[in-house]
Amino acid sequence: MAETPQYDVVVIGSGPGGYVAAIRSGQLGMKTAIVEKDDKFGGTCLHVGCIPTKSLLFSAEVYDYFRNAKDFGIACKEFSFNWQDILARKAKVVTKLSKGVEFLLKKNHVDTVRGFAKLAGPGKISVTDSKGVAQEIAAKNLILATGSEARLLPGLEPDGKTLLTNKEILSLPEVPKSLVIIGAGAVGVEFASIFHRFGSKVTMLEMLPRAVPLEDEELSTELEKSFRHQGIVILTQAKVAGVTKTSKGITLEYTVGAGKPQTLEADCCLVAVGRAPNTANLGLEKTRVRLDRGFVKVNGFMQTEEPGVYAIGDIVANSPLLAHVASMEGIVAITHAAGKPAEPINYQQIPNCTYCEPEIGSVGLTERQAREAGHQVKIGRFPYAAVSKAAILGAREGFVKVVSDARYGEILGVHIIGPRATETIAEAVMAMRLEGTVDDLAHAIHAHPTLAEALGEAGHAAVDWPIHI
Repeated sequence: MAETPQYDVVVIGSGPGGYVAAIRSGQLGMKTAIVEKDDKFGGTCLHVGCIPTKSLLFSAEVYDYFRNAKDFGIACKEFSFNWQDILARKAKVVTKLSKGVEFLLKKNHVDTVRGFAKLAGPGKISVTDSKGVAQEIAAKNLILATGSEARLLPGLEPDGKTLLTNKEILSLPEVPKSLVIIGAGAVGVEFASIFHRFGSKVTMLEMLPRAVPLEDEELSTELEKSFRHQGIVILTQAKVAGVTKTSKGITLEYTVGAGKPQTLEADCCLVAVGRAPNTANLGLEKTRVRLDRGFVKVNGFMQTEEPGVYAIGDIVANSPLLAHVASMEGIVAITHAAGKPAEPINYQQIPNCTYCEPEIGSVGLTERQAREAGHQVKIGRFPYAAVSKAAILGAREGFVKVVSDARYGEILGVHIIGPRATETIAEAVMAMRLEGTVDDLAHAIHAHPTLAEALGEAGHAAVDWPIHI
């Protein structure tokens, strides 16, 4: 009988949480293995999430510049896009980054195991490969990093043609003439921005009272206004009653508020109503791991109640389903498992980025959350319409909003909607980590002309000394 391989750490799942955890484990000198059920490393984010979506968004942005070239003094009479070439570029980017992950794992002496992993007792994992052959490996520490999958509405199953999730829509053979998106969260508004710019007639249905409902209310209002100006139809408080496939696409039945039932026809429908954790069939029922609606409960060091078992990423209860969060959780877990000083994550300082048009970047408390927490709130707000670099870029809609404590100037949250918001938010994250105040934000010299100036100006506005408005 073959001897059972012994490891210090085994990581299940090679997404941004899993592969980062495995790399750090190798760097810390621990014998490490990573188990992946798919044929490529990188997980949802790299293959059917963050990376391919942003590749399509960038292609859409470039196409938009051509379409509006006249505004920049450039004559561009003949231009078009080739959807197959755009998909090929997306695939090329994904493949290159996936090979990069594989290289980093090898560089850090991480063994790779292919197959579906399941806990088989204390410190033991059973891995079944694609041929049904199982092997057992042992580990002192186990990191669960199995990620999530698209949540579907009851009775709906994706078919790759008319009913789609974030996976299937990335491989559509052509741009649909019309697209209905159920859900106006981050996934929904990003795909709306992609396909609208490539010519699709996009209609969005959101069950809640506003789009991007996790963001500050003013950002939701601004995004809805921008979408409607662009020509994207967005209906809030819209409840979907059913989706029926037809010979031409789909027919969707819905109601808005207390209104009468309505129908809508389109070529296809994207379901973007959230994510579900991949914790089924992992063998957790025979452990002390506690679940909350399928999500794993952990402490500040990402430990479960089962000795030696950690959980990170999308499967963690009350943790944002974001790649960069999963990566840091992996570092925290491995550092703790190695017996070294580990710093728990401050979840109030996590940047949330949505790559729609206009972009959204936020961190910390919204204005409503700050008031409900009992803070005496002071708001600093600055519009991109007054920012020189935004005028140069031809992207003047949106604003920066700083939520601060009126007594001490503590920065409680920063909320940005506008050009390159997903980049600008990094400064706000660092300011909050260093316990900066709005005075610090205002007196930090920002280069001119840059989009980041809007953040400094918002700091001035928060202390009642705005300069350029």
